[in-house]
Amino acid sequence: MVSPLILVHGGAGSIPAGSQQAHALGCQEAAEVGGAVLAAGGSAVDAACAAVEILEANPIYNAGVGCALTREGRVSLDAAVMDGHTRHAAGLAALDAFPHPIQIAKAMLEEPEVLLVGHPASEWAVSRGFRRVPEDELTTEAVKAQWRRVVDQGADPNFAGGTVGAVARDGSGHLAAATSTGGTMGKKPGRVGDSPLIGAGTYADHYCAVSATGHGEAFMRAVFGARVADAIRYGEDPAATLERMLLRTRDFFGGFGGAILITPHSGPHQFWTTPGMSHGWWTPEGSGSGI
Repeated sequence: MVSPLILVHGGAGSIPAGSQQAHALGCQEAAEVGGAVLAAGGSAVDAACAAVEILEANPIYNAGVGCALTREGRVSLDAAVMDGHTRHAAGLAALDAFPHPIQIAKAMLEEPEVLLVGHPASEWAVSRGFRRVPEDELTTEAVKAQWRRVVDQGADPNFAGGTVGAVARDGSGHLAAATSTGGTMGKKPGRVGDSPLIGAGTYADHYCAVSATGHGEAFMRAVFGARVADAIRYGEDPAATLERMLLRTRDFFGGFGGAILITPHSGPHQFWTTPGMSHGWWTPEGSGSGI
């Protein structure tokens, strides 16, 4: 039997000193919730999604409650899940206001489509019983203030909250990855980042599971997740691969960020090229967190 493991991130970027403990503890809580699923014999997919749901409900991150807003001040959500055992994958982009987009992506895993976008994606979610909510339910005063600084004053769209994600390994050695985000603050309506794109910000197979955070356009151009998986498949050390690919994304594509990674026999692995990345982990021996 393989030792189960879950690793989560709360986004890469500049996290103010006064918020770092809350960001780290929020990640540890999410990892422990996912870990409870694994400890009860649950699947890697169930554990990763359970962890991400906790992060979506926490307004200090940029997913679900507290998500970033478009240039017009609207909610537009992206999420994806991939099952490394079956290679089934599902992504949603430019989704309306739903409290837990990761639940919708999980429900899509058995559908023939891999990616649904915009209004049709939202209508599909409603048809499957998911509750669309008023945008105010996901919008906090802190997000509104940051939106004004970005849109009206030209501040950096990177803010303390970040894309959230989880990678998990269950007792059978199966892997899964899940990622959820509100995207870049002040983004153009219709903009889609790397998080819902399989092989970019989210990927899992027999060799690894990875979830990324950062400048989405650079991670898309780098085809980040798939390149990480291929390198590990052909024998490269997982930790070295993660570092090399994040430095490549920074140096060749101009994008800063971070990612988490596990394999069937190693992890947790995390690396970032920003000032920090909140993360947390759970194993049967215990849990922890860091920035």
